[in-house]
Amino acid sequence: MNQKKYLNHEKILNEEKISNQKKYLNQAKCLNNEKYLNQAQMLSNKVVKRYKHLYKRYAKQNIDIFRLYDWDIPEIRAVVDWYAGHLVIAEYVSKKFDSAWLPIMAEAVAQSLGVDMTNVHLKERHSGYQDGKRYERTAYTDKKIVMSERDLKFYINLHDYVDTGLFSDHRNTRQMVREMAAGKDFLNLYCYTGSFSCYAAKGGANTTVSVDRSETAIQWAKENMEINGISTETNKLIKAHTFDFLEKAKKKGQMFDLAVIDPPSFSSSRDSRHHFDIAQDHPALLKAVVELMRKDSDSTIFFSTNHQDFELNLDELCIGKNSGVAGKNHSSAGDSSAVKNSGAEVEDGVFIDDVCIKDIREITPMTIPEDYKTPKKKIHRCWQIIV
Repeated sequence: MNQKKYLNHEKILNEEKISNQKKYLNQAKCLNNEKYLNQAQMLSNKVVKRYKHLYKRYAKQNIDIFRLYDWDIPEIRAVVDWYAGHLVIAEYVSKKFDSAWLPIMAEAVAQSLGVDMTNVHLKERHSGYQDGKRYERTAYTDKKIVMSERDLKFYINLHDYVDTGLFSDHRNTRQMVREMAAGKDFLNLYCYTGSFSCYAAKGGANTTVSVDRSETAIQWAKENMEINGISTETNKLIKAHTFDFLEKAKKKGQMFDLAVIDPPSFSSSRDSRHHFDIAQDHPALLKAVVELMRKDSDSTIFFSTNHQDFELNLDELCIGKNSGVAGKNHSSAGDSSAVKNSGAEVEDGVFIDDVCIKDIREITPMTIPEDYKTPKKKIHRCWQIIV
């Protein structure tokens, strides 16, 4: 009898404990909801203010895609992009990830801009090693819509990937390439959907060669060329690993006057030869491209990365048979203070083997558009290399 009484008492205590836990969870949920709603209001206010500042000027330039917010408020780990009446809203996922948070932010932002929720697209962005999964699918709609950037058009997929098909932070860099492209042979490595090549072709490039390991990217680039009236006869699209292409191009004697290199920070492959880590592998990559650049004119390479901790390793890059600073200063590249700084300007030139690089300078501020400029971080870094 006493045992039965004890068991009943224990059952009551457990039920009370469970009831209290539910009560505390509900209280925490209410507190979180209030916190989330406050954050949603702050985010909406920020986004609306930014939209009013940017919309008219970009409409005049026929630019459909621009950034409205990028983690400007520390506790609101989001990025908001405008896509001609659509919104792409992503969360920088942390260990304290709560699946309820992003939809609350998205609904508030959509309401403040008068965008229907059917035109709001939610994404998750993860930091750290992502193995260069630039093309990994999150859905399978295969829906693409056309959006404008100046006088060019590009196919955008808002549903199936974290990245939508156009890296808008390089809008300025693309225009720089276009202005330099007339009569040039242009090389676009890690070409993604071919936007740089489209700009070069429209700028009067003699030929363009676009290289990417992804069949999805190559087909997408072909569609972008077709919609812009660009012939694929003189604008070649090549599915290949970058280093394989560079090796074959060297053997064939292919030469270029202008190049863009915008690799992922990391990529992996079933074949270990094709693993890529930009921190370790960029000197070999740049050396291989420099060897394909014509030396009788000021051939130009644009090299860019969005790796936040990247440092350009010029000491290793410039080691070769004749390594050192050309001209009056004949000290080694390792001793030259001019080339140790990752943002260095090289006035006299440095050698990669027998090839002289005339100038290396960081041009990041020129390449980042207004909508991507934040005090917290640089969306990418970019160097101009003159051979």
